[in-house]
Amino acid sequence: MDVQTYMTGVGRQARAASRILAKADNGTRNRALTETARAIERDAKRLLEANARELAEAKEKKLGAAMMDRLTLTPKVIEAMADGLRQIAALPDPVGEIVNLKERPSGIKVGQMRVPLGVVGIIYESRPNVTADAAGLCIKSGNAAILRGGSEAIHSNQAIAACVHAGLKAAGLPEAAVQVVETTDRAAVGELITMQDYVDVIVPRGGKDLIERLMRESRIPMIKHLHGVCHTYVDDRADLDKAVRIADNAKTQRLGTCNTMETLLVARGIARKVLPPLCKIYFEKGIELRGDEEARKIVPEMRPATEEDWYTEYLGPILAVRVVKDLDEAIEHIATYGSQHTDAIVTEDPARGQRFLREVDSSSVIVNASTRFADGYEYGLGAEIGISTDKLHARGPVGLEGLTSLKYVVIGDGQIRT
Repeated sequence: MDVQTYMTGVGRQARAASRILAKADNGTRNRALTETARAIERDAKRLLEANARELAEAKEKKLGAAMMDRLTLTPKVIEAMADGLRQIAALPDPVGEIVNLKERPSGIKVGQMRVPLGVVGIIYESRPNVTADAAGLCIKSGNAAILRGGSEAIHSNQAIAACVHAGLKAAGLPEAAVQVVETTDRAAVGELITMQDYVDVIVPRGGKDLIERLMRESRIPMIKHLHGVCHTYVDDRADLDKAVRIADNAKTQRLGTCNTMETLLVARGIARKVLPPLCKIYFEKGIELRGDEEARKIVPEMRPATEEDWYTEYLGPILAVRVVKDLDEAIEHIATYGSQHTDAIVTEDPARGQRFLREVDSSSVIVNASTRFADGYEYGLGAEIGISTDKLHARGPVGLEGLTSLKYVVIGDGQIRT
């Protein structure tokens, strides 16, 4: 395959399809989503068979537990994909919405209309469910999508794409509105991120190495996050039971996600109360703890933490633990070592909670809840295209509004400028 010629063809088809999708009415786009959901449910057995083949190959290659977890499709995951598409269909249509319409002294009315971005290129690893989520969000927001999944999930991604194409066809929309790149050649990524004539934005969802490469090489704007070094700070005015429950969930509910807690910060005034019962839970669940000197005096079973541990996104059964003096020191630690992804405080002091919300510069900041809530589904977005730690154009979980932009519209009645 001539990768450059192939990718140029994909780009041309996507650009043409994006114009058709942008002008399609909400009912047509919703029908494509509901028909795709029906096709996914109908073809669940075929999806599981394709995924089983990939899981067998992954085991032979001895891929890590976190990678295997992200790669795996189950009947529950397939059901969630279909449900997610229906939830996206039920969301308000963002396309064509006019906001901030105000009359000027000249008599003209000036506002902003929400419009699709155009063609969205999405590069992701392992997670085949991203194929359905990304397709659904792009269709609903009137964007064409070029999806380049990892080679380890090529069969699952193509099987899901066939369901998407069935949904688009049933709604009378071009199948090229959502294309899964058929080659696993890495050169396809290099082409995709430089096709400025055909692609409007790149959304990478993958490991640090992938995103660092795209940051170096992409000529197209990106919506991205590099890594998720997420913190939970247990304040000395926290409810003990609440703190244990939240900190346990933030780390152990699922290990391999970007919103999983990687560093636990505990105020000195409550450390001797909260660390022993919490660390007992962690040890029972197979979590390796790496603590600073003060934390290890309270729980000697911890291994010594290094400076590198405070910067690390483990995506596995390791947690860094530090005892801090107070809220100020916790905020300073997060500012120094964090990745501006998701950070949480547990406290019964509303003023301290508000300070944390204001002063922690992350895409999601949480009071008295687990960091694991930081995703599009839990935020009511239906699904997410990814998490952004950028400050332009979207931040946090990126749903429908993040896949649109605003253009100015002017409504007049014969006015001329004098």
